[in-house]
Amino acid sequence: MWLPKCLVGLARPSDVYTCYRLTLWLVFGLGIVPYLVTTRPKSGLRGSIFGFLNILIRMLLYTFNFIYSTMDEHTLLSNFFITDVSRITDGLQKFNGMFGVLAVLLSSLLMRRHFPHLLEQFADLEREAFPSVGIGFIQSHAAWKINRLNVLLLGPTVVYVTVSFAKIFTRNEVSVSLPAASSFFSAHFLVCAGAMLFGGIMVKLCIYITALNEVLKNLANQWDSRSIKAVQKQRSLQCLDSFSMYTIVTKDPAEIIQESMEIHHLICEAAATANKYFTYQLLTIISIAFLIIVFDAYYVLETLLGKSKRESKFKTVEFVTFFSCQMILYLIAIVSIVEGSNRAIKKSEKTGGIVHSLLNKAKSPEVKEKLQQFSMQIMHLKINFTAAGLFNIDRTLYFTISGALTTYLIILLQFTSNSPGHHSNCCEAHNSTHQAANQTL
Repeated sequence: MWLPKCLVGLARPSDVYTCYRLTLWLVFGLGIVPYLVTTRPKSGLRGSIFGFLNILIRMLLYTFNFIYSTMDEHTLLSNFFITDVSRITDGLQKFNGMFGVLAVLLSSLLMRRHFPHLLEQFADLEREAFPSVGIGFIQSHAAWKINRLNVLLLGPTVVYVTVSFAKIFTRNEVSVSLPAASSFFSAHFLVCAGAMLFGGIMVKLCIYITALNEVLKNLANQWDSRSIKAVQKQRSLQCLDSFSMYTIVTKDPAEIIQESMEIHHLICEAAATANKYFTYQLLTIISIAFLIIVFDAYYVLETLLGKSKRESKFKTVEFVTFFSCQMILYLIAIVSIVEGSNRAIKKSEKTGGIVHSLLNKAKSPEVKEKLQQFSMQIMHLKINFTAAGLFNIDRTLYFTISGALTTYLIILLQFTSNSPGHHSNCCEAHNSTHQAANQTL
């Protein structure tokens, strides 16, 4: 009976907390948050002792795995190829993986109090703020979007890691320990968990901003149709993407604008709380993803261009597929983070244009004054997300990453071309060709 009830609860969430039930189960298991959803006596988050122990045990386990894999000569990467550059990149990847994973877990532990506060702000918006302007939320639609994102991120990661383990450990000639393999793949799940949680929060935030914009658009439509006077509350609902909205209720337009200002302020506060909670996690996740993308792209290009002589226990197709798929996984994580943040920022920027459109149509001095106050609030309260204040999480990050990626790839490929091993391989090939020509003559 327990499983059917859980499935029904996942399919038909009743509030903000139950909407995130599946996401919190997943990230709880991966050690990102120590909280689970509870519905008794009312919906909320409860801290779990096992959740805190899970984070601490994972930190110790990951540290042991990385130290063991550093001391062990048979690393996972050594089974693919061994060159001077690969030894350097393997060491950097281990260092980045160990401190990156520990930083994600430690920041989630230290900043954990912001997460319950964030969901409380979401719950207050849905229970108190939005109903005053005729908005009711359809939780199943939001849960569908959040769970679809979870499948998109976690599904390919599980398939990739499972197939990789099966391919690696079923070969007799491959020598790699379980701790070394675990240290290599641990960053995959941490990056995936962080992207899932951040993406789920952005889904709800976008829904709230869209709902606020629809309230203001509805007010503008009332003015366009010259029905600015209070009208009777209608029973029919406008069923939009993830919320339903009554046509304008029996309230003065100035009162509706005042309540919209308060909703906008609460949304901006929730976005600021989300930025506080995720800022160091995003910095670490994007750093891990960028470094691994650089190395994977280098390995693939080096192999496809034939820049170095590679002695591998795997075929070229398997080699290229392994590192290309890993690179794609991290690209998906970065894109989901950037697109979620950029979508929320762009939707919030539309609010200013709607307010100024209302300001041009307003006739009442009181309404104009409220709209001017709203305009000033929008100027001073803006939604943005940063990685510890070092760079913004928006689409400009694509250009920054692509520029840095190109620069590092050129440097690595030039380093490979100028390395002594490469010259010796070229000389050996030239000498063998020269000897064969002499024998022919």
